[in-house]
Amino acid sequence: MKRNVLIIGAGGVAKVVAHKCAQNNDVLGDIHIASRTLAKCESIIADVQAKGAMKRPGVFAAHQVDAMNSAAVADLIRATGAQIVLNLGASFVNMSVLDGCIAAGAAYLDTAIHEDPAKVCEAPPWYANYEWARRDACAAAGVTAILGCGFDPGVVNAYARLAADRYFDRIDSIDIIDINVGSHGRWFATNFDPEINFREFTGQVWSWQKGAWVANQMFEVGQDWDLPVVGTQKAYLTGHDEVHSLSQILKVPNVRFWMGFGERYIQVFTVLKTLGLLSEKPVTTAEGLEVVPLKVVKAVLPDPASLAPDYTGKTCIGDLIRGEKDGAPAEAFLYNIADHAEAYAEVGSQGISYTAGVPAVAAAILIAEGTWDAGGMRNVEELPPAPFLAVLDRLGLPTRLRDAEGDRPLPL
Repeated sequence: MKRNVLIIGAGGVAKVVAHKCAQNNDVLGDIHIASRTLAKCESIIADVQAKGAMKRPGVFAAHQVDAMNSAAVADLIRATGAQIVLNLGASFVNMSVLDGCIAAGAAYLDTAIHEDPAKVCEAPPWYANYEWARRDACAAAGVTAILGCGFDPGVVNAYARLAADRYFDRIDSIDIIDINVGSHGRWFATNFDPEINFREFTGQVWSWQKGAWVANQMFEVGQDWDLPVVGTQKAYLTGHDEVHSLSQILKVPNVRFWMGFGERYIQVFTVLKTLGLLSEKPVTTAEGLEVVPLKVVKAVLPDPASLAPDYTGKTCIGDLIRGEKDGAPAEAFLYNIADHAEAYAEVGSQGISYTAGVPAVAAAILIAEGTWDAGGMRNVEELPPAPFLAVLDRLGLPTRLRDAEGDRPLPL
């Protein structure tokens, strides 16, 4: 069994993870949290303690670290005795944190794919550009590294694997649908880091169709979806992490990701992009100051964590899967409904952070217990899905199944 966790990052998702680790410290052991800004880590610890979230008395300590420095990360892992590292920093630090884990022999988890700050929407499959290049190193060191342990990617990957194992003899298509019908009361804000949010959509969006990569522009392809609880919602074909692993690992001929956007988001995004304000390339002002337009936009937008107190409404995220079972056409929708206000009441965060953070803790628990301690690098769809979904159900993200037999809790 592995014990003692180190959380890298101190944003909204890290806050959720800190609360959930505290609620399960009987299994996970000591908890450490580190970021560039020590005060942010200390604030999260104070919030956890104020809510009395620790299941039993134990260590919960704050640290300062430059996560871009793999040697510093490795030194911190050794100093804290952490055996499981949950990387919840910006996706720019994935490779340095992973390298630190390999050097120190600690298990590694993240919730999103690595990004190079100087590049946007690289050629697919994205995992092959960075993380998968460390497969051999992880195997040689016996280090478990689980990639994309958020909701999407993460839980939706487990849904696809469970469907392939249990409900289909052949899968023809996976449509991952992410809808947020919540309202935060702000004129405009993004639900997670604005810089990462906008970078996802400024270049080409990639999908996997008929066994090949297909490129589109953002908001070029939209479709209405009839969904449980949230009703009929329009979503747009979007590039996303899980498409790049599911297409290669499960060998499904069609894998697409669809995300819902309000008209205001589309309008603001279009204006910002047209004006060049979403560029990651530096520009020089008339006063001689060098600035990155995208970072300026990020600086003037609300911190996503600040949205939580006023957020109401629900999210619906799931996999619509079509294929064949016992010689007949089959269709199933595996999904979760989360509530923003309920998330805030429990951990002081909005539902987007909650759905991204809770799965990382579920994965850490499975590593601690040995179920997912693979001794090498894995994407979520390469691991047994039922134990993961069972822990998620216990932690507050239950799965439902809608198919020809009706709509019901997923039988586990």
